[in-house]
Amino acid sequence: MARSGLEVQKAAVKALFLREIKTRFGKFRLGYLWAALEPMAHMLILLGIFGYVMHRTMPDISFPVFLINGIIPYFVFSNITNRSIGAIEANQGLFNYRPVRPVDTIIARAMLETVIYAVVYVLLMAIVGLLGEDFEVTKLITLILVWVLLVLFSCGVGLIFMVVGKSFPETEKFLPILIKPLYFISCIMFSLHNIPKEYWPYLLWNPIVHVVELCRESVVPGYISEGVSLNYLAGCTLVVLFIGLALYRNREEAMLTS
Repeated sequence: MARSGLEVQKAAVKALFLREIKTRFGKFRLGYLWAALEPMAHMLILLGIFGYVMHRTMPDISFPVFLINGIIPYFVFSNITNRSIGAIEANQGLFNYRPVRPVDTIIARAMLETVIYAVVYVLLMAIVGLLGEDFEVTKLITLILVWVLLVLFSCGVGLIFMVVGKSFPETEKFLPILIKPLYFISCIMFSLHNIPKEYWPYLLWNPIVHVVELCRESVVPGYISEGVSLNYLAGCTLVVLFIGLALYRNREEAMLTS
């Protein structure tokens, strides 16, 4: 009995997902623990540098909880988009099998990054909770929706980066640089309310600001993020996904033959 196109794609994505796990972590003695070390080390450094100052400026909010809900979403976005650029070259030999398409590599990599950072997020939140930091998941549905939209948005940007990077190889080194400034303008180290309102329009065009602030609003009682919108995030996600899929559809065969 012939399998449907969806079943074939599911099998291809599953195989690519398992291959990504083995490639990323199979050679390390600590295995999957390496996935948690990067964001944990990053957060510990920032806590050490800014913890005291931020505690004084935001006395009613747990700074570790505040930081986790900024850094982890940024890492999800950054890793999915950056790993999409080299997805075709890393799996070039597999495209000799007709069921495997370039888009499957992005789906597999996005799934892996999502699983890794979802586990890291839950683990870090549990640790800070056990250490006595105050938080409460008051909007679980909103938190889940924000994460889903974040992953889909990242996949859309990843598709665009993959097509552009493959069509113009000289841009492969330049594209990751475009992501770096978002670290400083996405409210990761500060709250939107720390910025004068006249500057909000310059920040709120950035969907990652909406992701970060909505995540904090979901787990910090009393934290209200005026100006951010789940609808805006969903709209940006649909637009970016549409552009990414349109570019991919137009260039798919050319990418495989070039």
